[in-house]
Amino acid sequence: MFTGIVTDVGEIVSLTPTAQGQLHRLRIACRYDRATIADGASIACNGVCLTVVASGAEHDKTWFEVDAAAETLRMTTAKHWVTGTKLNLERALKIGDELGGHIVAGHADGVATIIKRDDLPDMARFELSTTRELARFIAAKGSVTLDGVSLTVNTVEDVAFSVLIIPHTLSVTTVGAWRAGSDVNIEVDLMARYAARLAEMK
Repeated sequence: MFTGIVTDVGEIVSLTPTAQGQLHRLRIACRYDRATIADGASIACNGVCLTVVASGAEHDKTWFEVDAAAETLRMTTAKHWVTGTKLNLERALKIGDELGGHIVAGHADGVATIIKRDDLPDMARFELSTTRELARFIAAKGSVTLDGVSLTVNTVEDVAFSVLIIPHTLSVTTVGAWRAGSDVNIEVDLMARYAARLAEMK
């Protein structure tokens, strides 16, 4: 479980696909303390919860390896990741950690496409669109996770929605590099999903 508060930006330093294209082994460089990364740990990479299968240190940089399986490649932007891709990283919650964003599972529901970027004084506004199935869980003033970043929805119109990004988020995550036409991983709010399910059961 995560909160959508990015704690590091990592970089893919190697990517090895299998012969069948069903699995990608990724090595990601980061600033985390090597001693704190255990095999089997969960780390959200651009909002996708992946399991550490190896870790180490090289040239004063920590690295860890994860496998992106076929379903992850199909459902998320992981299919487009290459060596050099920057990823928002978040370690799994521990009991007693501050819940600074909102409850995030790290199970991306799909992708949203950036329609427009407006650079405003000291912040940026992004308009995005997603599928109708996911759009029904998005509400103004509600929460949404985009590439692992917990954000508050500003406006909603049909399958389009907008978010406002403050300077701090622009500077410490990959959001500052977002451009119109780019896809980002989206996870809708768990509370909205459960509320919709309960309504359907009535």
